[in-house]
Amino acid sequence: MLFGVRMHAFQSGRRPLSPGSRAGLGAALVLLALVSAVEIADGPQAHYIALFVAAPFLAAALAPWRVVLGVGAGATMVGAAFVLAEERVSLDNAVSVVVIALATGIAAAVAAVRQRQAEQIAELSRLAAVAQQAVLRPLGPQVGTLTVAGRYISATATADIGGDLYEVIDTPYGVRMIIGDVRGKGLDAVRLASIVLGSYRHVAFERADLRAIVTDLDRAVARSVGDEDFVTAALVEERGGTLTIVNCGHPAPLLLRRGQVIPLEPPAPAPPLGFMPVVRPRVERLEPGDRLLLFTDGLGEARRDGEFFPTADRAWRLLGHGTVGDGLASLETALVEWVHGRLDDDIALVLMEYTGPRTGGGCPVPSWELGAAEA
Repeated sequence: MLFGVRMHAFQSGRRPLSPGSRAGLGAALVLLALVSAVEIADGPQAHYIALFVAAPFLAAALAPWRVVLGVGAGATMVGAAFVLAEERVSLDNAVSVVVIALATGIAAAVAAVRQRQAEQIAELSRLAAVAQQAVLRPLGPQVGTLTVAGRYISATATADIGGDLYEVIDTPYGVRMIIGDVRGKGLDAVRLASIVLGSYRHVAFERADLRAIVTDLDRAVARSVGDEDFVTAALVEERGGTLTIVNCGHPAPLLLRRGQVIPLEPPAPAPPLGFMPVVRPRVERLEPGDRLLLFTDGLGEARRDGEFFPTADRAWRLLGHGTVGDGLASLETALVEWVHGRLDDDIALVLMEYTGPRTGGGCPVPSWELGAAEA
């Protein structure tokens, strides 16, 4: 009966209590009931009412301050009732009732501080989620001649924010993609990732040559970071069935074709953005049904007991069937199982499938292929 009355009083006209608040309230009420039962069984003289002081502090661990005040008020009234029921009121017991009342105020203050900190943390988490969503917009499912899916796997279960980035855009020069990894973590990494993506979303529509885009992005990074900061990146363009890749210190994409997994290594290595990379494009002809996996180095560094996740060996079995979204889900499941749920770094994944040539016209030939075409 006491429990029902208290729950009604706390929830009347207010939003329902959270599971944690209900647990704290329930534990405090159980403590009050147990101590009361012991006092009743012990006889008319109160010996244990000082234990009631623990009830508001127990509630303060999980419940809001208003609930703590209610619990403390109940504990004070029950303690006072036991004292007044004594044949001869004990000074020690009377002081105990006053101590319960004072402890209630302290516990309510503690609960208020804890609740305010929890709300601030929750707000920061929401802001982090908004920042991450602003950086990593949803992809696909269809961009030009490609079906596309993206996935971000955070190394920290409580934080979905990091410096990995990706974008896919349908431009006048074909479908263009970027995947990158900012050195570092946290808000500084997100800030730099947003700068790179903001620049890319602009210049991808303005520059006909991927190498010019790399130059623009390198300048944007150099203006925004210190001497030791950088961004690895791979830029990909699909134009009329021709796949062109330029790589700035980033893991090579994997081409999945008829059961084979082909790493698309660059013709020559180039440093990351921020170190003035000079890139050489790699050009491949696509076949309908080809899939391309872009990923950040968190995938290549995922390991258990010193053994790295066998991405290339398992890529076709995990990614070669179903939709591209299903493939990424399978890859994430296998990866998390491999590392037993403990990742050392965030991972960004983009999987695209070439569905065939456009109808109703094509796209210009890349500038570095003009000589070959004229010949």
